[in-house]
Amino acid sequence: MMANLFSSFDPSSNFNIQLNWMSIMISFFFIPSFYWLIPNRMNFMIQKILFTLHNEFKILTKMNNTLMFTSLFFFILINNFMGLFPYIFTSSSHLIFTLTFALPLWMSFMIYGWLINTYHMFAHLMPQGTPVILMPFMVCIETISNLIRPGTLAIRLSANMIAGHLLLTLLGNTGSMVNIMIILVITIQILLIILESAVAIIQSYVFAILSTLYSSEV
Repeated sequence: MMANLFSSFDPSSNFNIQLNWMSIMISFFFIPSFYWLIPNRMNFMIQKILFTLHNEFKILTKMNNTLMFTSLFFFILINNFMGLFPYIFTSSSHLIFTLTFALPLWMSFMIYGWLINTYHMFAHLMPQGTPVILMPFMVCIETISNLIRPGTLAIRLSANMIAGHLLLTLLGNTGSMVNIMIILVITIQILLIILESAVAIIQSYVFAILSTLYSSEV
């Protein structure tokens, strides 16, 4: 019997190895092969999404190489969708997964910015037109906002992913009910799965677009 409701999201251990984290490797099976003479519809769809994201990220970063951000979008998107299937571990609902992407990205942007564009980073701490009295407070506020960025990126993704799964778990453990209530619960669960699919797309896009915006500031 589980200790609390959130323990249903804990990875199970066999032989002191948490094999549930291997679900992350499933995403590599969804990578399409671009070496076919006649590409299929999945290749055309992914290429269209790639070009759309590339054009959008290129405007924000002001550079032509956006492979890192588009790859990050697809990797998080596939892992978000994996959690919607039964008996597959939801890796993106854990902070250890989200911090793995958020913290190195933020640290690389900060190190590059302070080493290469030091004057620009100092100027970013003081917005233009700030009154003299508010200048010390604005420096503190901007410093704190920069320091909490990896935490907000990681918590936003994991919290949004675990919220819908928690609601689906609650509806799935309702026990014995009359037929009308069962039909109502199944209908609500189908609607929640559709909503969770939209959340999986939106959260992966938000994570990638915020990472792109953070990189454009340095």
